[in-house]
Amino acid sequence: MRLSVIIVSYNVKYFLDQCLESVFHSDVHLENGEDLELEVYVVDNASVDGSAQMVSERYGQVHLIANSDNTGFASANNQALRLCTGDWALLLNPDTIVERDTFVSCVDFFLEHPDCGGLTVKMINGEGKYLKESKRGFPTAAAAFYKMSGLIRLFPHSRRFAAYYMGHLPDDETNAIDILPGAYLMISRKALEKVGLLDESYFMYGEDIDFSWRIKLAGFENYYMPSARIIHYKGESTKHSSMNYVYTFYNAMSIFVKHYFTGRHARLFNILLHLAIWLRASMAWLRRVVQAIALPLADFVVAYAGFVGIKYLWSTYWAANVNYYPPEYTWFIIPCYILLLMFGSWLYGGYERPVKLWRVVKGMAVGCLVLLLFYSLLDESRRYSRALLLMGCAWTLLSSISLRVLLSWIRVPGFDLRPMRQQTCIIVGGDSESQRVRQLYESLGNARTIMLPHEGLDCRKLSDTVNYYKADEVIFCSKDLSTSDIIDLISHQAQMPTRHTQTEFKIVPTDSDFIIGSNSITSAEDLYVEELRTIATPLNRRNKRIFDVLCSLLLMVLSPVLIWFQKRRSQYLPHCWQVLTGRKTWVGTDGVVTRKGVFGPEDNLRHRTKAIRPELKERLHLRYMRNYKLTTDIQIIMNNLRNI
Repeated sequence: MRLSVIIVSYNVKYFLDQCLESVFHSDVHLENGEDLELEVYVVDNASVDGSAQMVSERYGQVHLIANSDNTGFASANNQALRLCTGDWALLLNPDTIVERDTFVSCVDFFLEHPDCGGLTVKMINGEGKYLKESKRGFPTAAAAFYKMSGLIRLFPHSRRFAAYYMGHLPDDETNAIDILPGAYLMISRKALEKVGLLDESYFMYGEDIDFSWRIKLAGFENYYMPSARIIHYKGESTKHSSMNYVYTFYNAMSIFVKHYFTGRHARLFNILLHLAIWLRASMAWLRRVVQAIALPLADFVVAYAGFVGIKYLWSTYWAANVNYYPPEYTWFIIPCYILLLMFGSWLYGGYERPVKLWRVVKGMAVGCLVLLLFYSLLDESRRYSRALLLMGCAWTLLSSISLRVLLSWIRVPGFDLRPMRQQTCIIVGGDSESQRVRQLYESLGNARTIMLPHEGLDCRKLSDTVNYYKADEVIFCSKDLSTSDIIDLISHQAQMPTRHTQTEFKIVPTDSDFIIGSNSITSAEDLYVEELRTIATPLNRRNKRIFDVLCSLLLMVLSPVLIWFQKRRSQYLPHCWQVLTGRKTWVGTDGVVTRKGVFGPEDNLRHRTKAIRPELKERLHLRYMRNYKLTTDIQIIMNNLRNI
């Protein structure tokens, strides 16, 4: 008997490696005495992170299909479904880890239940929490509305309001369900021959719903079997609160409606979906607006009140005339002063989170210097009071800092000003593997690792150790612990009422130099997600964009002179215009993290050598992203001034 495992990947190299390792360590002995033969297909949708190369080098037994373009989830799966020969086919996400007996348990279930056309298992995330996407109901108009409007969160176990996730069915009980999740969707050959391939008209989120419903329409049952479990890191790049997700989900539902609803039901479905969309969009927009303006508005109000109070006291006791300053000073000049100071703070990241007080100080100091410069250039009749200006600047700075200290004191997320304590990591595994992981972990600049032997370890002991050390991370060595053991430990930790809530769980695959978790991937190359965000932080993105605009304008002004020294004159003005309009950046990383650049980090070496090896180029790009500085952009442009 043969099982065809199909994995579609797109820029998930480390997740994919761990997934394949768990697949090839699976048990193959069925209850009837036969062995299960695995046939594994990986369809790579033009990844740029080396996923296809990793598969070809490490997993020669895999049937690799390397697409030159991103063909989409449904199309990529269909490529493998057309080729696979198994008695069952499994659509498996690359960000999953299967237990050793997951496959045989599923195949045994199929053999015991002839009516089973499709099957899924219990999914938990990297924190050990149950994923309600493990079982879903038919997306009726009402069920979709309750989901999109958020009512499902208020009544998670209601047969009516939680119908989308079949919340009325116990999470630990085998049941027939309507819809199978695309992260783990196993279908029998008999059902596949009747149902056909996935519908490629869906962009995302809907193809598994459509596929599952067609299984039922073909006369088969779909089952949810919680005795088999997988870890699903669950779309780390997908933000379900984002409007992109909302609209994509709506489009998928609209396609589904066209296929399976007619007349009044189709109209009702679309009306309810539109209502849910606008409700969700309005709430999301209002939340973003409040989050964006709350702190700047509070800064302005407090600063303005203090500025006016200082003006009142100064005019009363220094000028002996409470009306010494004209009304326009109060209603126009003071707000301009404050807004310029706040602009300086914003420019230096004073409104970014996590908050850093030195950014506020630096930004407002620059703003104050600019104010004093303009003040000195004004006509004598417009110079109201330098002393009042300085006192107002001091008050604006003090009030801004005080507001952030207050928010930190009341524990508002993103405003914690307390010193960072030393990170603590517990490594669970055998002695040799734990030592190897400790060296890897500490080589990345992390400290205080505690090794916990895996032998005799139970959930209570792990919980006590985590709470005692207030561990930030627990790293499991998959070489010494089975996936089942890891899932048990993580799941019980998630349910412990005394659990230290800040703990993250990660796994080190056998003999691999990377540590993978729900929110980050750490490798021997120091490829940390947080570090790759260095160039992608709002502060650096803003400064880089301001530099691009100013540099483009300057080069366009100087074009009558500089264009005569160019080696590619026809590209000079088009490049300036493309950067000015935001289609390109002056220095970029081939569209990864940044916009596509006129120049790349490797162009800093063009004056020394013309041949740049691919591996050197990759390292230069990674270093540029992790250690981004505006001076690097300036240096690269100056070194390539004749190649604009």
